Amino acid sequence: MAAATVSRPGGGQATEKSQLTLKVLSAKPQSPKLPNRHSRLSSFVEVTADGLTSETKKTGKRSGNQELQWNEDLTLNVTPQSRLDLKLWSCHTLRKELLGTATIDLLDTLWTHDGKMENVQLSLVLHTENKGLVVSGGELNVCLDGLVVDLGSLPNGSAATDISSSFHSWEQRVLPHGRVYYVDHNTKTTTWERPLPPGWEKRVDQRGRFYYVDHNTRTTTWQRPTVESVRNYEQWQSQRSQLQGKKTSKKKISQRFTRLLFSQVYFVNHNTRTTQWEDPRTQGMIQEPPLPPGWEMKYTTEGVRYFVDHNSRTTTFKDPRPGFESRQGGSPGAYDRSFRWKYHQFRFLCHSNALPSHVKISVSRQTLFEDSFQQIMNVKPYDLRRRLYIIMRGEEGLDYGGIARQWFFLLSHEVLNPMYCLFEYAGKNNYCLQINPASSINPDHLTYFRFIGRFIAMALYHGKFIDTGFTLPFYKRMLNKKPTLKDLESIDPEFYNSIIENSLEECGVELYFAQDMEILGKVTTHPLKDDGENELVTQENKEEYISLLTDWRFTRGVEEQNKAFLDGFNEVVPLEWLRYFDEKELELMLCGMQEIDLSDWQKNTIYRHYTKNSKQIHWFWQVVKEMDNEKRIRLLQFVTGTCRLPVGGFAELIGSNGPQKFCIDKVGKETWLPRSHTCFNRLDLPPYRNLEQLREKLLFAIEETEGFGQE
Repeated sequence: MAAATVSRPGGGQATEKSQLTLKVLSAKPQSPKLPNRHSRLSSFVEVTADGLTSETKKTGKRSGNQELQWNEDLTLNVTPQSRLDLKLWSCHTLRKELLGTATIDLLDTLWTHDGKMENVQLSLVLHTENKGLVVSGGELNVCLDGLVVDLGSLPNGSAATDISSSFHSWEQRVLPHGRVYYVDHNTKTTTWERPLPPGWEKRVDQRGRFYYVDHNTRTTTWQRPTVESVRNYEQWQSQRSQLQGKKTSKKKISQRFTRLLFSQVYFVNHNTRTTQWEDPRTQGMIQEPPLPPGWEMKYTTEGVRYFVDHNSRTTTFKDPRPGFESRQGGSPGAYDRSFRWKYHQFRFLCHSNALPSHVKISVSRQTLFEDSFQQIMNVKPYDLRRRLYIIMRGEEGLDYGGIARQWFFLLSHEVLNPMYCLFEYAGKNNYCLQINPASSINPDHLTYFRFIGRFIAMALYHGKFIDTGFTLPFYKRMLNKKPTLKDLESIDPEFYNSIIENSLEECGVELYFAQDMEILGKVTTHPLKDDGENELVTQENKEEYISLLTDWRFTRGVEEQNKAFLDGFNEVVPLEWLRYFDEKELELMLCGMQEIDLSDWQKNTIYRHYTKNSKQIHWFWQVVKEMDNEKRIRLLQFVTGTCRLPVGGFAELIGSNGPQKFCIDKVGKETWLPRSHTCFNRLDLPPYRNLEQLREKLLFAIEETEGFGQE
């Protein structure tokens, strides 16, 4: 996954990211939550830039009585307008407890020090909550270094002007040692923090987190508001009021600001109760044809769309409009509401039994099988229900879901490889997999089957896909269903035809209720029933013979392996969770859809800094249309990390934080190769000059690149 670009440390512009070194020096906590003064306290400091999880750093743990010493450097990627949130935590045996919080506004600090943040030492007052009141929680000393900017590039000219022009009762002053504070002449009080705009209030929630209340609009936000961000919001509101009556307002899609410090806009769809970063006016999402007469569109409490036919007084999940029969997702018609209901019930069981925190799995691409085997088998089975965090050694990518998807794909390709003798192809022309009766050539084969059972259960539990599927009779065994003679036809048609078409009298063959089986050159005889080797098969008992033979054909030499696989699977996902599914539905959940519907792909793609009418977008889809299905799958895997589609097609692609549609973003120069963000299903497509250049760069990227990086 690629992150935002980081520019050089010095001379950055107001919107460029630079590296800032924050040295945590010491702390003197005074929280009422502290134990008695003579006991030793173990604590650490957590620093977050702009509320981003990716920009959260922690110090090591330090112990002491009155004062804690760290002198530890933390490196953060920030802009001159960033806000740093610092938290002091105490460490207990079973939990951690918040002792105090502090905030650094880099913009104010830069104005105070003439745009140069070079070894700037700050003494921060920690705040904590006691009986509903915000009180002092001690002192935290830090040092900032490495950020140098041109003050002329910063907004509003100066912080002092911003304060004096907006709040007539406030005054900004500077102490002799250079620290800025603010005077409220109405209440005759002072504060270190920059005052909030009129009508705003700062509050603390039950977890000790600060949030801000706008009494003007009766809304809340986690980000500290500034005069500039509020002014931008008011300007947008005035512009929006002039656009009332247009199609956008009719669809109840509103625009809001998050991270007010940066005036970043997101969009709320009140019909579906969902949010998105992309402007729907540029995505072609609103211009949908009307419903037929007598039809109405509604949403369940979970946000799932359905349609009401008032003519026949019926409901359906299928869109009745022409061209929308597959619910805009390309879902197969055979797997309609009943399958979706069962699938959502299964996902509910997974979410309700999820455990907090995460489990790290560190692997190398060169030794993927053995690394994964050792770590999965050394973890308690229920810990595999935690959020997965996959680390590819030697690569800098951060796993927000994309690396995990590729890990499942690559590892499934390895563990199910017939070259390891654990599985074999079902037939000469059938490349579905079944357990290899000769797997005992590996003395640890049962342990490996237990590992594979855990791995397959993890794929189902975490909603990921594997590369290669099993035979339908194998899925039946997982569901505790008995295979039938018809199943035998799907994996061994010649054997099936010989049983069905041949008459015992006509062939003149003597058959007994016993079968010979050869494994690794050794032939053994297996009776199909008690004393079966002495009972002759006749036309009268042929049906019994066929039933016993069919059951033996699917279990011959693999009973122990099958039990080990199911035991490993059941340790992570109880098999009873699957009892409502049939074998085809289980295959669809585990392997997804492999055939790509290009019209469904285009319909469910969103664009950033491009529009659907941009020439680069037209060229992109032209290149995709020229590709065969194999190359389209390679492109899909390049961008999303997997070559399979969810049951609902492209409309139900999953990203790091839930549903995330395929996105094409305008990033880079024409000399760059396209880049992918598998965690967010996003393709960075540079603005190429012509079709040939785009085709060459895109094909090279999807065929020649491998690995994850962080920029």
